[in-house]
Order: sequence, then structure tokens, then C-alpha cells
Amino acid sequence: MIPAAASRDFRLYQGARLLSALADQMLSVAVGWQVYDLTGRPFDLGLVGLVQFVPAFGLSLLTGHTTDRFDRRKILMICNSALVVTSALLYASASASTASTRAGSTTWGIYGTMVLFATARAFLAPAQQALLPDIVPAEHFASAIAWGSSIGEIGAILGPALGGWIYSAAHGAGPVYLGGATLYFIAVVLDGGMTMRTGRMEPQAASFQTVVAGVVYVWRNKILLGSISLDLFAVLFGGAVALLPIYARDILHVGPWGLGLLRSAPAVGAAAVAVLIAVRPLRRRTGAIMLACVAVYGVATVVFGASRSFWLSIISLAVVGASDMVSVVVRSTLVQVVTPAEMRGRVSAVNMVFVGASSELGALELGMTAAWIGTVPSVLFGGVAACVVVAVCSLLFSGLRRVDTLEVPPLSS
Repeated sequence: MIPAAASRDFRLYQGARLLSALADQMLSVAVGWQVYDLTGRPFDLGLVGLVQFVPAFGLSLLTGHTTDRFDRRKILMICNSALVVTSALLYASASASTASTRAGSTTWGIYGTMVLFATARAFLAPAQQALLPDIVPAEHFASAIAWGSSIGEIGAILGPALGGWIYSAAHGAGPVYLGGATLYFIAVVLDGGMTMRTGRMEPQAASFQTVVAGVVYVWRNKILLGSISLDLFAVLFGGAVALLPIYARDILHVGPWGLGLLRSAPAVGAAAVAVLIAVRPLRRRTGAIMLACVAVYGVATVVFGASRSFWLSIISLAVVGASDMVSVVVRSTLVQVVTPAEMRGRVSAVNMVFVGASSELGALELGMTAAWIGTVPSVLFGGVAACVVVAVCSLLFSGLRRVDTLEVPPLSS
């Protein structure tokens, strides 16, 4: 057990994160399967990603500014409460679609609700990231990041499998959404139990300069910019998660239950690597290791795209998650360690915009290319493109390649 686990606030914080991650993944499986079942069009799966990216990008400056000006614990409680409401709205939409023959109207209702979902997540994510250093002592922070990542991956492992199983057993999405609402509500209770009060971190009056300070800081710190950009473009092109409903139904023929396992597979690999890094942290040649792992991510994506075996697909997705976790740990540690406490919310918001762009815009890109050239060719192209991104980033951000330890001074280049 890490020393941070002795803190009651740390345990409550991680418990709320776990339940929220479980609910997120359950809802993602149910929404993806429901939309594809209603329309049968890959492009509509891409739209699910687009409607989640737009509020995350549009509100990015506001969410970071809010995180640095208000109590971060209260932000978590408000956002998880909003997610309870969105889950209830999804349940109402699922109930309406059962009796409705108009798939289009039901689908647009789901899209509208996912905008509200993404708005709550846009405020929740930077507050969640920025709060951890206020709970964990600096000397234990890198280890806490790795352990926290493994806890988050537990939710990413169990959530899709649980959501897929409930969907299959209940023959519908409604019970999945009710389960998600329950988990979000318990997360609100756990957040409320924390004694941590951050208060206002940014002392300056609100201005254009303070709002955009996070963007400026990331732009000037080339190593930080390089690590975030690497993740953005590699996952933007190489991510295959958005098309998993198509693989589950039309290529591998495994149904909602199999979709849940496919969604869980990357998290299994990621959790294993997170635990390994927590026990044996990366100490030397961190930048080169991260670049190599992102290249492995691209190769594993190609293997998954070409696979017609369910279990080979599971294994390749596990490798995708394992290799991506190295980048996650390195990037998250850099974002939190080298950023001043009063700016942590704004820098975290910038980071989350990049992460969201890689996931949600990646889903849109996959949906469009799958509709254009086919599902399998689009995944193969993405895996190859991810490897190209590694080569380009290693040239453009040479300082990132030379990073030895994670103790990188601010504004290094």
C-alpha cells in the first residue's frame, strides 16, 4: 500500500473515481450499441464522439479557470450530480425508443443528452486531476499517479463488461443507464465525505491573461507540448474503440457481451502496466520508452484491424492499452509536477482537451473513414498513421526524446 492510501480523503477520492469510471464505461457501451443498432451506420458512431468533443473543446478555457477559482471538491460533487441527471435522461430515451419506430428522433435525443454528459465531464476531469496533488505529498505523487491510473483502469475493465452483460441480459439499454445513475450518485456521496477544501487557488483577478495562462504555459513548455501532442495525434488516428460495435456485430459476431469484453481488453493491459510502473517506476530514458511504446500501440492496432479471431482481437487490444498506459503515466506526471499549483486546473483543462480531441475527434475520423473506405481499412490506416506520428514527434520535439527522468524543469525545451 502506498503511504497516500493512509489518507481517508485519498481513499474517498479514488473510490469516487472508480465508481464514476465504471459508470462512464457502462454508458459508453450502451450508447454505442444502441446507436448502431438503431441506424446501422458507422458515421453515426463518429457523431457520438463529435457531440462529446464540441462542449469539451468549447468550454476548455472556462473549465480550467473554474477549477482554479472554486473549491475543487464541490466541483466534483456538482458534476457527478449532473451525470446522475444525464443517465436518467438516457434511460428515458431508451424507454421511448422501445415503443417508437422513429429511430432518427431517438438517436438525436441520445446525441443531445451526450452533449450534457460531455459538459459535465468537461468540468469534472480537470478538477479531478488538479485535486490529487492537494491530497498526496509531493514525494509520493508519481507513485500515486500510477496507482490511481490502475484504479481508473479497473473501472475501464469492469465497466464495459458489466454494461455489455446487463445490456445483453436485459435486451435493452435502460437498465444500464439506471445502473450508471446509481454509481454516479454514490460518487457524489463519497466526494462529499472528503475533508479537503482547496478554496481559490488563482489569486489574480479574472482577465483574458489569466484565462489563457494554461494554453500559454503548455505552448512555452515544449516537452509538455510534445508529450500531449504525441498522445493527441497517435490516438486520433490509431484509436479503434469507436468502431468496436461494428467489429462485435458484423466482423467477430460476438454481440453486446463480446463488445463489453472488447471494450475491457485495453483496460486490462493498461491496468497491468500501471501496477508494474507503480511497483517499479520509470527511472531512466523515460522519453525514449514512451515513444517506443506509442509505436507498439500503432502496431497492435494494425494487428487488431486485420484480426478475424475474437481472442487475437482481445490480446491485441490489451497490448494497445498496455502501451498507451506508459504515455498516460508520463504525461500525467509531467502535467502535475511541473505546473504551479495555482495554474494546475487550467493546464489540466488543456491536457483534457487534447485527450478529448484524440478520443472524440478520433471517433469522428474513424466513423468518416469507415464510411468512406470500410471499417477494416480505416483501422489499418490508423495504426500505420500512429507509427508515423511517433517518427514526426521524435523529430519535432527532440527534447522529449532526450527526457531521462520525470523531473523535468518547467519551460525546458
